[in-house]
Amino acid sequence: MCGIFGYLNYGTPRSREYLCNILISGLRRLEYRGYDSAGLCVDAVDRTPAIFKIKGNVNNLETLVKTEAIMPLMEGGDEVLFDNHVGIAHTRWSTHGEPATRNSHPHSSDPSNQFVVIHNGIISNYAPLKQFLIGKGYTEWTSETDTEVIVKLAKYFYDTNEKVRGSLVDLTMEVVHHLEGAYAILLKSSFFPGEAVAVRRSSPLVMGINSDALQADFIRVATTSEDGADNTSLPTLSIQNGNRAEYYLASDVHAIIEHTKKVVYLEDDDVVHIQADGSFYLLRDKTGNATSSVQTLDMELDAISKGVYPHYMLKEIHEQADTVLACMRGRVNHATKEVTLGGLVPHISSIRRCRRLVFIACGTSYHSAIAVRQLLEELSALPVCVELASDFLDRQTPIFRDDTCFFISQSGETADTLQALAYCKARSALIVGVTNTPGSTLARESQCGMYLNAGAEIGVASTKAYTSQIIALVLLALMIGSDRRSCQSRIDAIIDDLAKLPLLVRETLLLESEIKKIAKQYANSKSLLLMGRGYQYATCLEAALKIKEISYMHSEGILAGELKHGPLALIDEHMPIIMVATKDSTHSKTQNAVHQVTARKGAPLIMCSKGDNTFDSSKAPLLRMPVIVDCLQGVLNIIPLQLLSYHIAVLQGYNVDQPRNLAKSVTVE
Repeated sequence: MCGIFGYLNYGTPRSREYLCNILISGLRRLEYRGYDSAGLCVDAVDRTPAIFKIKGNVNNLETLVKTEAIMPLMEGGDEVLFDNHVGIAHTRWSTHGEPATRNSHPHSSDPSNQFVVIHNGIISNYAPLKQFLIGKGYTEWTSETDTEVIVKLAKYFYDTNEKVRGSLVDLTMEVVHHLEGAYAILLKSSFFPGEAVAVRRSSPLVMGINSDALQADFIRVATTSEDGADNTSLPTLSIQNGNRAEYYLASDVHAIIEHTKKVVYLEDDDVVHIQADGSFYLLRDKTGNATSSVQTLDMELDAISKGVYPHYMLKEIHEQADTVLACMRGRVNHATKEVTLGGLVPHISSIRRCRRLVFIACGTSYHSAIAVRQLLEELSALPVCVELASDFLDRQTPIFRDDTCFFISQSGETADTLQALAYCKARSALIVGVTNTPGSTLARESQCGMYLNAGAEIGVASTKAYTSQIIALVLLALMIGSDRRSCQSRIDAIIDDLAKLPLLVRETLLLESEIKKIAKQYANSKSLLLMGRGYQYATCLEAALKIKEISYMHSEGILAGELKHGPLALIDEHMPIIMVATKDSTHSKTQNAVHQVTARKGAPLIMCSKGDNTFDSSKAPLLRMPVIVDCLQGVLNIIPLQLLSYHIAVLQGYNVDQPRNLAKSVTVE
């Protein structure tokens, strides 16, 4: 869940100030992936690597770099220019070792920084590797991280293995051969100035290319063997005859988009070797594809800026009228009442005939599947299972070849979800991906699927991706059920209300001033209970998660039908409660739950439908919601609760976009 960024320039002279600034700018774009410490490595004038790192966020690193990396090199207003240079930078989310400067990346092999590495992921066998290295005399360790074994191994093989000593890529591949786990690695060395090697395994890594030498929309892939790189192959991209090149290696395209739109998404076990002249090899096992496509990013810098909003989260909440529409665009024909998901068309017959539908996800994505489960059961007439990916793997859940397995992940890189995907693929189930991120591992590993088209989501607490996931899954249910005549009137009604949804989202957002007042009432509370049933149970789960994530307040989503089976013991006049009681088939039962709560002196805030006279505003505060068909009501109901979590956090002075201990993309178990 860390963010790694590398900038490599060839034939384009850059000052150290420029190099440091571009690395820091890249880290800012990746800070949502982790922000408890940060660091970078640039070359000194004598081309030896110099490391600067610090506990805290990227702002702390910027201050450190200005005082220790840039100013000391300024001599009479002039600074040394580097014609070619490898700079690497990292922002950390702690897994091994507390947030501290000593545990920050980059890590080095020795005091002279002969080998320097940044790493995202987990080296699961780091403990035996560390013991091995200590036994070989490498006893000086400066951190508690798993990452440090990578550079210590590189140093060990350089010292002891003449076969790989002369090649940075062969040396790196020897190191990687001994690593277990998930990782994206970027390694440089003072023994190989101007060179770098990047390796990806089960952790995202994308390469941006800005070079006159790139003339095609694909690049050739060199092959590897057990003996290392096949050096008889021509470079993937050759830099000669005055051509220049700039390369950007990052955990996410957000760090690259302001520099180039030409990117290559690395696949598992890909190795990139950038040589001292700026040429590079993309190395892949001989069983892999012989070419890799160069994709052009369809994204503008404005899409990843806050604009007029103080936080990304607030911006993304207010974007939802547009993002729900974007998810439907080109897929829903309101005139003919038809839904077409192009990625699923070749497989829809198999999906309709399958044994069961299995939805596997984590966190907010899991809640989106809960939100649509009832509709999927209704329209497909198939058993629908919704699984938390981690628990699904722990149980070694039986999966059959006639199951259809759906994997939901905003980033497309969620570790548990991807492991569950591999588990199901090995059992020959049909694999369907639902993600917001083209080029992600989930997108590549799925046999078919659909994109959310929600645009970049930067805030750690997911908002617009959740509502887009609900829309995508509703469209899936409509497409599956479209061959059942008994469901046609129901499908028509849902499609009619899908057309109304963007306007109703805008209407719901107008409740923000009312939500701010409610936030003041709850801001100092220690706990908050949310209750609902039917389609609104998922709303309660997701709202409770948002409140926990950014307000640091204990919050629990409770199925109202389970109230008498334990949760009722929590109710008294002091317990803050929100009851989601908008009209649907469970409305009368939810009303009974309200009576049970008020009979115990509970004083809930009741979210109810406009025009619903069931509840008396003189006895309980009401938040009246726009009305839409039951399966879409959760899209509207979650928005005030997203705003509530946001405004509680703001009132408490918390960093809304960077909540403590969390990161956006969970790429480790």
